[in-house]
Amino acid sequence: MKILVREIPPRSAWALEQAGIHPLLAQLYAARGVQSVQELDDGLARLIAPTEMLGLSAAATLLADAIAADKTLCIVADYDCDGATACAVGIRGLRLLGAKHVSYIVPDRVVDGYGLTSPISERVKASGADVLITVDNGIASFEGVATARALGLQVLVTDHHLPASRDGQIMLPEADVIVNPNQPGCTFASKSIAGVGVMFYVLLALRAELRQRGVFPAATQPKLDALLPLVALGTVADVVKLDANNRRLVAQGLKRVRALMLPTGLASLFVAAGRDAQVATTFDFGFALGPRINAAGRLSDMTLGIECLLTDDAARGLELAKALDGINRERREIEGSMREQALAVAESLFDDNEEAPPAICVFDPDFHEGVVGIVASRIKDKLHRPTFVFAQSRAPGREHELKGSGRSIPGFHLRDALDLVAKRHPGVLLRFGGHAMAAGCTIAVENFDAFEQGLSQVAREWLDAATLMRRLDTDGPLKPEYRRVELVDALHKEVWGQGFAPPTFSEEVEVLSQRLVGEKHLALKLKHQGQPVDGIWFGHTEPLPARVKLAFRLDADAWNGIRRVRFLVEAAQAEL
Repeated sequence: MKILVREIPPRSAWALEQAGIHPLLAQLYAARGVQSVQELDDGLARLIAPTEMLGLSAAATLLADAIAADKTLCIVADYDCDGATACAVGIRGLRLLGAKHVSYIVPDRVVDGYGLTSPISERVKASGADVLITVDNGIASFEGVATARALGLQVLVTDHHLPASRDGQIMLPEADVIVNPNQPGCTFASKSIAGVGVMFYVLLALRAELRQRGVFPAATQPKLDALLPLVALGTVADVVKLDANNRRLVAQGLKRVRALMLPTGLASLFVAAGRDAQVATTFDFGFALGPRINAAGRLSDMTLGIECLLTDDAARGLELAKALDGINRERREIEGSMREQALAVAESLFDDNEEAPPAICVFDPDFHEGVVGIVASRIKDKLHRPTFVFAQSRAPGREHELKGSGRSIPGFHLRDALDLVAKRHPGVLLRFGGHAMAAGCTIAVENFDAFEQGLSQVAREWLDAATLMRRLDTDGPLKPEYRRVELVDALHKEVWGQGFAPPTFSEEVEVLSQRLVGEKHLALKLKHQGQPVDGIWFGHTEPLPARVKLAFRLDADAWNGIRRVRFLVEAAQAEL
């Protein structure tokens, strides 16, 4: 691990400080590319205009016409938190805007697989729907869209994933309307918007269309800001880059959550997770609520998660939240044992004195396909290599297939790598898709070795020593006057996440004492710039030298009713 310090553009930091931003926050923002205080304005008026997103006008017209004709709308969701929140936002928003008949279908991870398939289109038609709306999927669902159109359904695809390509040509399904900022010709600046964000923008455009038609005046139009807590949850949980537009969506959602202006089921999730909504943070979304929603799609039925986000009944909400919490506990148990097994397989691929191979592919017949993505992430974190973990499909008639989930490291675009493997080894990849840092694919059992060799070859070509070196970008030393509880609280209230990393400081400290707690965490007494401070390194058991360079985040814990600053250690680098 190499601990590095981010550069702080002095002009940007000075400009932010002159505009009234706290000196520490000014440095943190400047180091993350913020140049002016206007970029920190999280007001809704600062959101990118819906008119910038290709297809929104046509989508608004389609939906407004459908509502006027009293048509039945059916949303086809994805089975992760982004898909679940997008579905809930879509249903709540469409009902607010006058749709009387709105239902949803969410695919089963095992039986249906990912996206809009032909059988799902047939189920939508059989349900009596007239309009099929995808959320967080559909951009690569060629057969599913074609089937739906052939059955007489109107199809609106809303998605944020990268479209498929063949021989260098982008391919799009023949839907009635496609809304996706990553489709050709779309100038919408926030290419990292989550699926739930895309659906929220569809609703903004629909409201504008209905307003123009005179359905309601601007003064009494339905307020869509009630949906922002769900938009914020899905955006953070999907680990999309928090660019300025996404940060505004998340900030607005957090403000409403902290004011307890949030859906009943979401409030119940905070209770089940043991978190306080009044001091909610992006950490709560990403590591407490998001995993509980995701657990339903991994091990059970995402209908549970969507129903929790839709209910306005407190008792029902708490019942569903507790059920999701129980499923998440089961997920953690399965993941724990599977992670150990998968890591053992991965580490068997190289000797102790060798570097890990450029890419890691792991499969075992006992693996559970619902947690392959989480386990891939854990192995990637430990070995710092692009990693795919595969499980055998349990879908009837598809037992010969392996379903894989991959996670990547900076500098290795996973979906593009899969595309190159598919071109070089025709027929090996049955299906694939995803993003730069996370992707999924399906292969035949007998093609596992061919896939592993193909991915490793691409990794050898694309990755160099600098990319393969584990590095941690930090914000450098922490001034002792900033080691205050109120400043820690202020930092926690800010919007941090993917692409806008939470503050991590680094400097040499003296280790006064250290001991294991809970058999797997290292509790520390440190001397930081001449003053004592507590620290803890979760999941680390190896002792530290007397003097060491630490990378750490700031936290505040309570002891005998007194809150004190402590360091959450992320990494250590012995000073030579």
